[in-house]
Amino acid sequence: MDSNISDSNPFAHPSPLPYRLPPFDRIRTGHYREAFSAGMRAQRAEIDAIKAAGAPTFENTIEALERSGELLERVSSVFFNLAASDCDADIQQLESQLAPELAAHADAIALDAGLFARVQALHERRDGLGLAPEALQLLVRHHAQLLRSGARLTEDAKERLKALNERISVLVTQFRQNVLKATTEGAVAVSQEAQLAGLSSEHVGAAARAAAARGLPGWLITLQNTTSQPALAQLQDRALRERIYRASVNRCLGGGADNTGVLVTLVKLRAERALLLGYPSHAAYELADESAGTPAAVRRMLMQLAPAALARVREDARALQDLADEHARQSGSTPFRLEPWDWPFYAERLRQARYDFAAAEVAPYFELDHVLREGVFHAARELYGLEFRERRDLPVYHPDVRIFEVFDAGEPLALFLADYFARDTKQGGAWMSNFVRQARLLELKPVVVNNLNIPKPEAGAPVLLTFEEVTTLFHEFGHALHGMCSDVRYPLLSGTNVPRDFVEYPSQFNEMWARDPSVLARCARHHASGEPMPAALLQRVLAAQTFNQGYAITEYLAAALLDQAWHETPAGQLPAPGEVAAFEQRVLAAHGLDFAPVPPRYHSAYFSHIFAGGYAACYYAYIWSEVLARDTGDWFNRHGGLTRANGARLRSTVLSRGRSADPGSMFRDFRGREPQVGPLLGYRGLA
Repeated sequence: MDSNISDSNPFAHPSPLPYRLPPFDRIRTGHYREAFSAGMRAQRAEIDAIKAAGAPTFENTIEALERSGELLERVSSVFFNLAASDCDADIQQLESQLAPELAAHADAIALDAGLFARVQALHERRDGLGLAPEALQLLVRHHAQLLRSGARLTEDAKERLKALNERISVLVTQFRQNVLKATTEGAVAVSQEAQLAGLSSEHVGAAARAAAARGLPGWLITLQNTTSQPALAQLQDRALRERIYRASVNRCLGGGADNTGVLVTLVKLRAERALLLGYPSHAAYELADESAGTPAAVRRMLMQLAPAALARVREDARALQDLADEHARQSGSTPFRLEPWDWPFYAERLRQARYDFAAAEVAPYFELDHVLREGVFHAARELYGLEFRERRDLPVYHPDVRIFEVFDAGEPLALFLADYFARDTKQGGAWMSNFVRQARLLELKPVVVNNLNIPKPEAGAPVLLTFEEVTTLFHEFGHALHGMCSDVRYPLLSGTNVPRDFVEYPSQFNEMWARDPSVLARCARHHASGEPMPAALLQRVLAAQTFNQGYAITEYLAAALLDQAWHETPAGQLPAPGEVAAFEQRVLAAHGLDFAPVPPRYHSAYFSHIFAGGYAACYYAYIWSEVLARDTGDWFNRHGGLTRANGARLRSTVLSRGRSADPGSMFRDFRGREPQVGPLLGYRGLA
């Protein structure tokens, strides 16, 4: 414990709870400020002790670095998890205050000449130190991180870098908070229930409860983080669909949550920082530490996929326009040109026509708890021998959160937290995070959390999922497995601490089990009767998974190329805040992706992945990782599928290893060759 933190502060000591689960029932907002301040002071003292430790050795320098900052890590892991999943005005205010302080603290360590001299001395003689492979990898990573953080800059350049990092941290926080504010305020109020025709009774009820929670009459359609909104696929009222779509795309454009000035300034500062560090652009800086290596490699890969996606999306657009025209003739309404708010609706009608089922027929067979236990957990049990037991005796940060203890061959392995429901205090989307990272050096077992944003039904009603939500459940659990199966010595190399274009690999691979017939036979059962989904319906559901993939890849490619454009454009050529939309249009047109009915998955003003989520210049990572994932799935299909032997191979070569080896070599260890794109095109139905 640091002497400058009160003994009663729940962060003062390691948690006494199993797996060092944070004592959520004792943590109050007032505890964070004291713990952060004490944690930064303690880590600075630890760094000073490292510098004073005599001649540098691996143990007194590199391992000591890994041991430093435990108090700061304890408070940070809780605070930033809750800032994303259970935030309030006090948390936001404190987050804004802490952002520059934490940036300055990180710079004080990364730019410390004395510390770098010790790491550099060890790095120069690394081959003669007799280090184990994981220890050598750790030394190389620490050295690379210090170099990338500016350790070799002049003192004047370091001062400028510190100022840039501080300002960038403030803007990132501001961007994230603006998106949360605008997404909450952008919810669309509906006064007449007839306007909700097409929505399921569960979603109508959720809209009523959302309105009541804010003290509003009628119904409220809340927004998700993406451009297109789930309700657009079901709502028959075209005017309401347009209102929802425009509410989505107009987020953070003007008003008190305007992000256009924030993002332009942020991109300019990132570009300046990259030049200061010796890179031509922020994209070049980021990608130098990723598997892709260069912006040119990213563009080549993205544009490999574009022709097939665009050909499919234009073909589908013609079919959807025909369907919309026929609908207008039958209803006696005025024909219209297909717009972005129409695509999801008519795509759902076309899917029903081609595959002969409606989403409402499928949802009763996918009840959340049953899918979790008999689908997600079952696949993990078959592949990796894991068992899951719910714990109701441990504290949680919100009543919706559930905790499961995970056992491996009967031995305690991890805690898994499931936080699946949407709420106004939670950012949109789905993600995995850590409360505790696995590390044998510190005797830590993992505590991981999955977050989704499923609308919560009324008390006692079943939680019925769309097939897309089922897939997301498996996806995020793939990240959780990556964290829980980690078996490394050092925190820096643990679990999901891998390149962003590798971190999505285990999660996207795990999606394949949502389509596996043996898994579906267990988890696709009617919530009331327990009857399995009829075989014919199941086959149609699976066949439909390649439907609309032209749209899915096109909207993704558009967003990924916008990301690259923002972070490759020189600072002097970036647009003014009022020209953000025009900049987007020029980028999309230059790549042949300016197809009006299919907007980017994210427009820039609410593109949190790249401006507030750690994916700057790296949004391409999802499709890059999916190449690995689908190639791995192809191997599984050729070798017997869901077997313990296959799972053991993937676990030993990839899931357990974190970044203890080069990610590319880990894939080759598993697959026996370089990845190939063919299985991805086949999985998406674009071969």
